[in-house]
Amino acid sequence: MSPVIVTRAISTVGPTLKAGLFALALGGFALGAPDGATAQVTAFKQAVAEAASASDPVAQFYRETGYTAIWTGRDDAARSRRAALFRALGEAPMHGLPDRTSEINALMDVLKSVQTTRDLGRAEVAMSRALVGYASDLQTGLLQPRQIDDGIVRKKHQPDFAAYLAGIRDQAPVAYLRSLAPQSAQYQALLREKMRLEALQQAGGWGPQVAAKKLESGDSGPAVIALRNRLIAMGYLPRSAARSYDGALERAVQAFQSDHGLTADGVAGGGTLAEINKPVSARLKSVLVAMERERWLTPDRGTRHVLVNQTDFTAKIIDNGEVTFVTRSVIGKDNADRRSPEFSDEMEHMVINPSWYVPRSIVTKEYLPKLRNNPNAVGHIEITDSRGRKVNRATADFSKYTARTFPFAMRQPPSRKNALGLVKFMFPNKYNIYLHDTPQKSLFQREVRAFSHGCIRLAQPFEFAYALLARQTENPKDFFHRILNSGKETKVVLDQKVPVHIIYRTAFVTPKGQPEYRRDIYGRDAKVWAALERAGVVLPGVQG
Repeated sequence: MSPVIVTRAISTVGPTLKAGLFALALGGFALGAPDGATAQVTAFKQAVAEAASASDPVAQFYRETGYTAIWTGRDDAARSRRAALFRALGEAPMHGLPDRTSEINALMDVLKSVQTTRDLGRAEVAMSRALVGYASDLQTGLLQPRQIDDGIVRKKHQPDFAAYLAGIRDQAPVAYLRSLAPQSAQYQALLREKMRLEALQQAGGWGPQVAAKKLESGDSGPAVIALRNRLIAMGYLPRSAARSYDGALERAVQAFQSDHGLTADGVAGGGTLAEINKPVSARLKSVLVAMERERWLTPDRGTRHVLVNQTDFTAKIIDNGEVTFVTRSVIGKDNADRRSPEFSDEMEHMVINPSWYVPRSIVTKEYLPKLRNNPNAVGHIEITDSRGRKVNRATADFSKYTARTFPFAMRQPPSRKNALGLVKFMFPNKYNIYLHDTPQKSLFQREVRAFSHGCIRLAQPFEFAYALLARQTENPKDFFHRILNSGKETKVVLDQKVPVHIIYRTAFVTPKGQPEYRRDIYGRDAKVWAALERAGVVLPGVQG
């Protein structure tokens, strides 16, 4: 079969077969041909050097490897790499990445046009660029988090182009390309949920929405039947002919509420019905966003780490992949200057009986206006000068200061009424965010718990401290309370730093395999989805 015949046949087959046919088509141009071998090698190197000059990591890789071809040889290894790459590019949408058909076609055009050894060098670089582009999107994410929302301050781990090229060269190509996707249990579970939702979408979804404002035990009528049918389709209720809001339907509503972060009272009120009526496409978007967010996280989370999911209002300690402690949390209020940011850091110590050093933004925006009207306002807060000396409120004239010129600091001494409660957990960062206790315990009973200035408040801070201290003291509870009862502000250094990951997931899968969904309280996921769409990601069934 001549190269001309092969290239004509290529346009009529799928990506996997195309890769195999290209192996034949390129055979006549492979390096190392007996005639003019030295001239061919030199021309190939020059072509690679020229084509890679605009991509420094790729160019550096070829310089360091003596411009050895990865893709364009006529040996079985090169053929396997080409086939594996085309197959992977064709499967990109499976991972929630843009369809790469146009890129595949462009690569094929480059390969079909090979007539000289210099053409072969340019084809070599084109294949390498395709690999590193695909690999970096799959492994570290398609988007730049900080460009999406000011609160997403997460730093992605940087892709290693040279490692990608060395990996495809040295390892079994298909297995290597599959290994590039995040290997976390959460990513794999999200991938399965994506496929489940896609099948549901193609089958027509969950049926008609429920047209009602509120439904509860004892109700009947068309809306109750619609609710019953939708919960059956969602898997929360076995097939039933019941026409009233009976005990089985109430329990199904409670299960749905639990899986969606709602108060599980069994009453289908406005908030619950809004979540029940969301279409499969909305849940699928959440999953695709969650997969992208999972790619942003470093693969090495820490064998022990703290995970705070803002939309779930929880803080967890994870040991070797298992949740060993969980508590409710309160996060930043949904105001521009109070939303909790997303980032990762390392917890270094805790402070028992902490003082609260009031952030400058709170001092000038909230307390200074009160002090101008009444110098004795916020009397539980100490006002100190630049030397740390307490300011006499009776003689101070706060009315002459502006937010810019106010020269004092403010501090709340340790006490049970302290804004930080009785313990805080520190992972020093420029955002001044940490985890802490709070005297406002009633807030943990709320369904939506977004009330703080940005820090993460914990419902069970003492138990959280015990769990952290258990690895460095025999009796963590006694150790903690001995310091607490002293009333003295005390810093306790952790023998081993604990990574803290503050994330934002509206879709996640529990360790038991149950998919759960939460509301987009800050609107960040909507922004991420819009950015994914702009980058070319589409929902199945709506392409073109």
